[in-house]
Amino acid sequence: VQLVESGGGLVQPGGSLRLSCVASGFSVGARAIGWFRQAPGKAREGVSCLNQRHEVTDYADSAKGRFTVSADNAKNTVYLQMNSLEPEDSAVYYCAVGILCRLYITEGYWDSWGQGTQVTVSS
Repeated sequence: VQLVESGGGLVQPGGSLRLSCVASGFSVGARAIGWFRQAPGKAREGVSCLNQRHEVTDYADSAKGRFTVSADNAKNTVYLQMNSLEPEDSAVYYCAVGILCRLYITEGYWDSWGQGTQVTVSS
């Protein structure tokens, strides 16, 4: 099981980024994929999650209305589209694979994590 994130970078406030989480060793349609972030000096927090079969999505309050999680089964990839980015969104973003969406659990529950991709929102 492996997850590889990409798509991070430097963006101005109000800008957009789309993060990708490419999975191998399992089908993204058969597992829940969570997106998390961790800023320097802060605890890791859940951002969004897409459940098995992509029927249900979950978002942290800070992401609602701005972020959208989706998947492309053919590419075995889950995306996080982030719009209206704010400096407070700056962090390393990680994806993780689990059985069910449990955004409030940031350690232990998730079977595997990617290496992370840096998002910096700054003018």
